[in-house]
Amino acid sequence: MRFPIRAVTAAVVALLPAAVLPLAGPAAPAAANGVIIGGTPASTDQEPWVVALSSRSRFGTDRSGQFCGGAVVSPRTVVTAAHCFGREALGVSDWRQLPDLRVIADRTDLTGDAGEEIRLSQVWVNPGFDPSTNAGDVAVITLEEALPGGTGIALAQPSDTQLYQDGAQAEVYGWGDTTGRGDYADALRSAPVTVFADTTCEKAYPGSSDGTYLKATMMCAGARGGGRDACQGDSGGPLVVSGRLVGLVSWGSGCAQAAYPGVYTRVSAVAALVAQHM
Repeated sequence: MRFPIRAVTAAVVALLPAAVLPLAGPAAPAAANGVIIGGTPASTDQEPWVVALSSRSRFGTDRSGQFCGGAVVSPRTVVTAAHCFGREALGVSDWRQLPDLRVIADRTDLTGDAGEEIRLSQVWVNPGFDPSTNAGDVAVITLEEALPGGTGIALAQPSDTQLYQDGAQAEVYGWGDTTGRGDYADALRSAPVTVFADTTCEKAYPGSSDGTYLKATMMCAGARGGGRDACQGDSGGPLVVSGRLVGLVSWGSGCAQAAYPGVYTRVSAVAALVAQHM
């Protein structure tokens, strides 16, 4: 997984370094994968469905306490990674033990106070999530109040096979580590990455203590030759192809390494589960 170590937040990094990091986590408490490496500035004005998960009591006041990312899929529904709600990320067994846990919307720069910080009403963490393989890494957040504006980004469905073809061009978004060395971004960034064939992903991650690539619930993407990827602090953040949410930042070995592309939860495989909790 890609957890923050002290302030590791969502971001798209160049590809991942040599150890599988939980996509969340700062140096004391952990957050999700790092800032987008090899990326460019992005804005919640253009991508209002990109949101941050925050807890200042756990991750500090810098960068609004961000530790994971997420995607709005309906006015009161956000999807993110299951591991963002685990003890390793939150330091507690139940998210309700962090009373300041919030979803931050419409805030491009986390050092500011624009947008809204919304309380969580419910959280469904996939009971099928397997921390040993990282399979089924998805959670659904129900917000206490609806977000203004649109209804969010559309989920990829099982019939959208073309979105997962080898070579499909995607964008990953986040506030995480931008270098793989704990340099977290203050403002949202995005990076172009390429979807890889399942055979490539299986070769990169045949199975270890870090995880196992399982094509039924995973996909992977990166840059051929390395240099662009999600990293610490980006966990749960969106991977988008042709305007549809196809993946959620989940795990990987290092950041932006050519041999180890980032691994994402395959949204089309969990879309029906998400729909049941919207």
